[in-house]
Amino acid sequence: MKDFRSRFGMNVTPFTRELPVDKRFRLDMFDQPLDALVRVIEQRMSAALIAPAGTGKTAMLRALAARLPEARYRVRYIKVCDLSKRDFCREISWTVGCETAGNYPMLVRRLQEHFDQVAGTDGLRPVLLVDESHGVRPGVLSVLRLLTNFDMDSRLVVSFILAGQPPLGALLRRDDMEDVARRMIHYAILRPLSREETGRYIEHRCNIAGASTLPFDTGAVDATYEIGRGNLRATDNLSLKSLELAHLADCDTVDYNHVVEARKQLWP
Repeated sequence: MKDFRSRFGMNVTPFTRELPVDKRFRLDMFDQPLDALVRVIEQRMSAALIAPAGTGKTAMLRALAARLPEARYRVRYIKVCDLSKRDFCREISWTVGCETAGNYPMLVRRLQEHFDQVAGTDGLRPVLLVDESHGVRPGVLSVLRLLTNFDMDSRLVVSFILAGQPPLGALLRRDDMEDVARRMIHYAILRPLSREETGRYIEHRCNIAGASTLPFDTGAVDATYEIGRGNLRATDNLSLKSLELAHLADCDTVDYNHVVEARKQLWP
């Protein structure tokens, strides 16, 4: 039997997360929010990126980091969860290379001094990408108000991009989060792919893996959309599993039945 990849004319395994930024799927739905986030950072301001799970949020952050020249920006990525204020500051401190010991006020002051030095002495603009922000406690998120306050709020030093699932939007709409929400000058939103976009996405992922022809028939593409509903992660998992099943069945093309069987093997 042929090797899995050679059967479909591919030189790498398709539909994995190991996708270089320059090979990402280009679509206005992704490009426009990305351009907007770049503009926010160029203005030394902050923004929020809100997207359902599996719709490309973290991939968007990777693309954003790639768009920011290292000669001008110092970009750091942090993935957060349910932390106290002190632990949240300690996590940021560890990410940017600051001392993590001390109480909460000391950590805040040390971080402010660090960002000020990076912007002033080093001549770089600090940017912090905070992923999974929807899981942050409301009181903890208010730390950002302190970390962006320089010279009585008269200077713009550090940019934060808060990225999270839809509950992040609800969190920022709370009355007690108004001060933090007002510091977000743009809200970028991602959505699942449409049926037509799903077909183009599958073709794109196969092409960049080396396939010269699409190894999915129309029924398979439609089934992938109907089951995955345009969710990128679900589409990737379904497509890869379907290719594996077609290969095991000694088929050169994925059809509807392979996708249905893939769904059974992926989810209960």
